[in-house]
Amino acid sequence: MILRIEDLDEARCRPEFSVASIEDLKWFGLRWDEGPDIGGPLGPYDQSKRRHLYLDSWEKLRDGGFIYPCRCSRRDIEGAALAPHDETDEPIYPGTCRPPNSSVGAAVSAAEPKTLPSRTSAATTSGINWRFRVPEGEEMRFVDLRLGQQSGEAGKDFGDFLVWRKDDVPSYQLAVVVDDAAMRVSEVVRGEDLLTSTFRQLLIYRALNLKVPEFYHAPLIRDDQDRRLAKRDASLSLRELRRKGIQPEEIRRRFLR
Repeated sequence: MILRIEDLDEARCRPEFSVASIEDLKWFGLRWDEGPDIGGPLGPYDQSKRRHLYLDSWEKLRDGGFIYPCRCSRRDIEGAALAPHDETDEPIYPGTCRPPNSSVGAAVSAAEPKTLPSRTSAATTSGINWRFRVPEGEEMRFVDLRLGQQSGEAGKDFGDFLVWRKDDVPSYQLAVVVDDAAMRVSEVVRGEDLLTSTFRQLLIYRALNLKVPEFYHAPLIRDDQDRRLAKRDASLSLRELRRKGIQPEEIRRRFLR
């Protein structure tokens, strides 16, 4: 088991949060074989220290014509989304900045040098996003270790997605693929709310010619009103439950049913 600290968003991630997470997970009873607190052969285990790996992969995607520059804001996309979307997933990109197949290279070349991710700075004012061009109409498939055969249609169930943000931060989709491959992860276990993200990540694995791990999407933990626990529900965070004196065994019995 690997513990990885996903701290790419400097505005939301502070060192004390990472320390608290490690403390809470150990209190809960989890133990890992590699991580930022104990080291390991495939570190560093903080994403903020792995930028060069993400940038190398971004360059491969750019040179292969898989991504293109996009100036749309989140508000632009939500206002012109092609279909309604679940609150746990992003709206389908309407294709505003998507170049025709024959023009992908030209669109990338037209991006000024200042819009390209920086190798030296933690953030820039480039003001441009980079999106992965999904193969519209292609049916993506994978076998989930819990749910069985899963399928999703590119362009219908999910659209062109971010791989690099305009604030010069790699996206979750790109970072986890690069890290899972580099860390030789063989099985990814995560919540079933990330099922659609798996289809996006499969496209990145394919584009970068990386080995795909197995996936197990677990049921979501819910409260007494059958609402899924989320970051906004601070009263039900592990830290808050711990402060209230609730023991790990009770949490497992109450929430992991």
